[in-house]
Amino acid sequence: MPDQDPATQPVTELDARYSSALNPRPGAEDVTATDWAVARRELESAEIFWLSTVRPDGRLHVTPVIAAWHDGVLHFSTGPGEQKARNLAHDAHCALTTGRNALTEGLDIVVEGTARRISEPEALERAITAYETKYGHHITSPEGTFHGIGDSIRQGESVVFAVAPATAYGFGRDGGVYSHTRWTF
Repeated sequence: MPDQDPATQPVTELDARYSSALNPRPGAEDVTATDWAVARRELESAEIFWLSTVRPDGRLHVTPVIAAWHDGVLHFSTGPGEQKARNLAHDAHCALTTGRNALTEGLDIVVEGTARRISEPEALERAITAYETKYGHHITSPEGTFHGIGDSIRQGESVVFAVAPATAYGFGRDGGVYSHTRWTF
């Protein structure tokens, strides 16, 4: 996979200004940057992401989406006429955010990049397979929340976007010890 090739690994930096490294709390002196492999596992397993786009008039638009990490990019889908698709047609820059709503534990991740609409049939099938593998019965079962999404994509009723990280940020919390990592690709 492209994101596991050492030549494509991001530059990883701890930003001590927003980490506990400058805090005298016990354990804070050991704060290190989060390894990209840890962040990638979080992206692979996260169920909900928040997509941030910009409307043509400059106002922000934020909405939850499901997304699947595959071949070094996050894939998400939407209807071609939905606000997020219209926003991305105007300005493809976006951010996908995921994490935990807990103050003292977890890892929040923000992926910034440019959304590219996927239209090649083989690439669409790989994205559908990634969705089905990740979300299982939510997509494959007739009772699933997103059942039929694969057919919707194949028929052009839904479009798929891929976002390769340009920059990503990780905000880690472990028992009150905080870290802020930046990955540059």
